[in-house]
Amino acid sequence: MDFSHSPKTQEMIARVKAFMNEHIIPNEQKYVEQLGEVTGDWTRWTVPPLMEEWKEKAKAAGLWNLFLPDEEYGAGLNNLEYAPLAEIMGYSPFASEAFNCSAPDTGNMEVLVKYGSPAQKKQWLEPLLEGTIRSVFFMTEPGVASSDATNMEATCVIENDEVVINGRKWWSSGVGHPQCKIGIFMGVTDPSANRHAQHSMVLVPLDTPGVKIERMLPVFNRYDAPEGHGEVSFTNVRVPVSNIIAGPGRGFEIAQGRLGPGRIHHCMRLIGASERALKHLCERATSRVAFGKPLASLGGNRDIIANSRIDIECARLLTLKAAYLMDTVGVFGAMTEISAIKVVAPNVAQKVIDAAIQIHGGGGVSDDFPLAAMFGWARVLRLADGPDEVHRGLIAKFELNKYK
Repeated sequence: MDFSHSPKTQEMIARVKAFMNEHIIPNEQKYVEQLGEVTGDWTRWTVPPLMEEWKEKAKAAGLWNLFLPDEEYGAGLNNLEYAPLAEIMGYSPFASEAFNCSAPDTGNMEVLVKYGSPAQKKQWLEPLLEGTIRSVFFMTEPGVASSDATNMEATCVIENDEVVINGRKWWSSGVGHPQCKIGIFMGVTDPSANRHAQHSMVLVPLDTPGVKIERMLPVFNRYDAPEGHGEVSFTNVRVPVSNIIAGPGRGFEIAQGRLGPGRIHHCMRLIGASERALKHLCERATSRVAFGKPLASLGGNRDIIANSRIDIECARLLTLKAAYLMDTVGVFGAMTEISAIKVVAPNVAQKVIDAAIQIHGGGGVSDDFPLAAMFGWARVLRLADGPDEVHRGLIAKFELNKYK
C-alpha cells in the first residue's frame, strides 16, 4: 500500500488549505454571529450570508464536489485522494458545506449518481451538485433500536402508480435547513421478502402533503442551526412510484454502498478536528504558566501530548488503509477496516479534544475556542452511522470466521 500523495492530490491539498486559511478559519466567529440567536423554532433559521460567499468563491476556484470520484459530476478523486482534503475540511465545523462536500448531501448525491434514474438525476441531483438546494436522509426511527435497521417500522407501500409512505423518523440531519427540499426515505415495502430485500429508498419532496417536521432535537443543548436534526412524521404521504430509487427492495443494497465513502469522510474530518485540537493544546501548554512553569512541564501533559500524536497517526493510517481498500477491492472487501475506523476515529478525536479542553481550563468549555463544539461532534459520531458496539460486533464476526 502506497499512501503517498499524487501530484494532483498535493495540488488540491495546497489549494484547499489556502482557501481554509484565507476565507474560513479567520471568519468562524463572524459565521456564528450571522447565525444569530438559535432556538428550537427552525422556521426562523437563516443561512449566514458568509456561507453563500464561501460557496461562490469555492465554486469559482474549482474546489467543488471534491468527494465525487466520477469526473462527470465531481473532481475525479478516489477515496484515497479525497481523504486528506476531508481532513483539512475537518478543521472547521462549517467548512465542508462551503465546498459542497457536507453530509448528508454527499451520501445522497452518491446514491443518485450510482442508482438514480435519468429523471431523478435531472430533477434532484443537478441542483444538489450546483449547491442550490440541500437534502436529508430519513432512516433512524424513535420507536425501535435503529442500530439494527431490520427493525424499521416505517413503510413505503406501492399502490398502483404511487408509493404510500407512513411512519416517523428522527435524527434527520439537515431537515431544518431553509434550502432543504428533498429527502431520501428508507422504509419497508414488502415485509414477506428476505430480511435484506424488504426495504426501499424513495425520494420525497419536503413539501409533499403529509410530511410534517414535528420538532428539532438539540444535541448537547445545541440545535446545530441552520441544518438541525429533526423528528419528522409521514402520514399517508403519496409520491409517484418513479420516485423509488433503483427499484423496490433495494434499500439495503443502496445503504451499504452509501455508507462506505461517508464513513471515510466522517473519519478523516474527525482526524482534522483532532489535529486542530492538538494544535490548540500545544499552543496553550507552551504559552500558559502555572506554578512557575509552562503547562507543558506540569503533571503528565507531555505524555498526553505524545499519546495524542501517536493516536492521531494510527487513526489516519487506518483510515487511509480503509480508503485504499475501498478503491482497490470495493466496500465489501474493506468491511473490517471501515468498521474499525468508525470505532477508532471518533474515540481518538474525543480523547484528544477532551485533553485540549482540560488544558484550557474554563475556556475549554466556552465558545471562545472551538473545542466544546468539536467534542460534541466527536461524541455524536460514536453513534452516527452505527454505534461503536455494532461495528465491534461486525469486526469480531469477521475475525471469528477465520477460525471456523
